Amino acid sequence: MLLVIHAALTWMLVGLILTMQVVHYPLFALVGTNAYVAYQQGHVTRITRLVAPLMLAEGLTGVALLVRLPDGVTRASAWLGLTLLVMIWSSTALIQSPAHGRLSDGFNSAWHARLVTSNWIRTALWLLRGGLVGWWLLSART
Repeated sequence: MLLVIHAALTWMLVGLILTMQVVHYPLFALVGTNAYVAYQQGHVTRITRLVAPLMLAEGLTGVALLVRLPDGVTRASAWLGLTLLVMIWSSTALIQSPAHGRLSDGFNSAWHARLVTSNWIRTALWLLRGGLVGWWLLSART
């Protein structure tokens, strides 16, 4: 059951990051300068309320999987999953959050481009996690 919960959390975040990367972040450029500061602040507040509990739960269940390793999941692959999470969290804290901070003062095309471009890091890492967790589910069933 723990593995299923973890997989569901990971795949919710995969869907969320893909939506942000392909739909939402590119649309930041169309908001307009007059409404942008309020839009950016609203975005950060609302997305944090959604993503923070999911990321925390994904992290906690990822650690729990190491403690209670499911059949078919190797310790090395569980560590790989946590390493990918640390990379995602590091990218968020060190790259994307500062970009959002810069954009909170108003739209800036250079910082917007940095956000969109650098967010491919998180997108790729979560897609890798999604594949890894999918493999765990398949391995646990055989």
